[in-house]
Amino acid sequence: MDAVRRRLPFSSYSDAYALPSIIKCGTNLYLAQFAFMKLLPAKYIIEKALARGNLTHGMKVIETSSGTFALGLAVVCREHGFQLEIFTDPVMDKGLENRLISLGAEVVIITEKAKRGGYQRSRLDALNARMRQLGSSCFWPRQYETPDNPAAYKLFADQISEMFGADVTVVGSVGSGGSTCGTIERLRQKAPGARLVGVDTFNSVIFGQPDGERKLRGLGNSLVPKNVKHELYDEVHFISAPLAFAATRTLHERHAVFAGPTSGASYIVGRWRARQYPDDTVVVVCPDEGHRYVDAVYDDKWLEQNGCLDEGVPLDAPATENHPSTALPPWNRYHWNRRSREAVLHLLENAS
Repeated sequence: MDAVRRRLPFSSYSDAYALPSIIKCGTNLYLAQFAFMKLLPAKYIIEKALARGNLTHGMKVIETSSGTFALGLAVVCREHGFQLEIFTDPVMDKGLENRLISLGAEVVIITEKAKRGGYQRSRLDALNARMRQLGSSCFWPRQYETPDNPAAYKLFADQISEMFGADVTVVGSVGSGGSTCGTIERLRQKAPGARLVGVDTFNSVIFGQPDGERKLRGLGNSLVPKNVKHELYDEVHFISAPLAFAATRTLHERHAVFAGPTSGASYIVGRWRARQYPDDTVVVVCPDEGHRYVDAVYDDKWLEQNGCLDEGVPLDAPATENHPSTALPPWNRYHWNRRSREAVLHLLENAS
């Protein structure tokens, strides 16, 4: 603690919390717990836009998000003095909405779901309409497609390599693709054999599942983001919501790590992976803390009301499926083997 006391104070909240704490949870298992991970790309994207002149004072920042990327932008925009407008949908919890408003953001809730692409499509449509109104007086960070999103994670990758070396296995949830792809690209510059395990959920189209309703939020997608580079993934796991919720509570009970359900989903995969490959160093990315989920994942009554209380007892191992589109709950593993999405999906077409 003496070393901590001697450090100079951080100049801002975003400087203090952009990178995670690394916690050892097993012989070869480590957790990288962020306060909220999306602060890192939000900070990087805004600061790069300022440096390039794409964002200047007087412009409004607008984005579509139902989670912590919105919060990251709200923090950074507050620090730099920018107005922020967020397009979201009813899945955003009230606590997050209140925090955004407290930080000065305007929150626009889109209630009509598009027939194709769901709320994410209708949010994008509303954002594009707003951009046409604002013209050149607005800046859209484009978290799902800007290369600045994955580029932000080179800082995290360097944190890992300084601690363990670059030849590690990274296990992380996949939503925009920024964190997993950006981290592994940087690590493989030093260690081409570094491994990437993506964690998705059922009814997410990213890795070939059919689109559908998803109880597990913070990962998965109804559209395939441009920042998901499928050729980077060695393995993909699909985790059901009940299993992720149970694993989240197990993570807290066993290690006192207070995290959200995307962290739980990645933790159960990482724990299994560390047992299977005892010579590998496994780093599990935990995207946020558990404060938003106290009245949900950490509440027995909520779990019971949502049919998740008794269904999600953590399993010891996943089933292995021949194709991601046919994977079934609660936990399925697919050997992606660094192939393109098209190549993997064509496997099923050629077999039929």
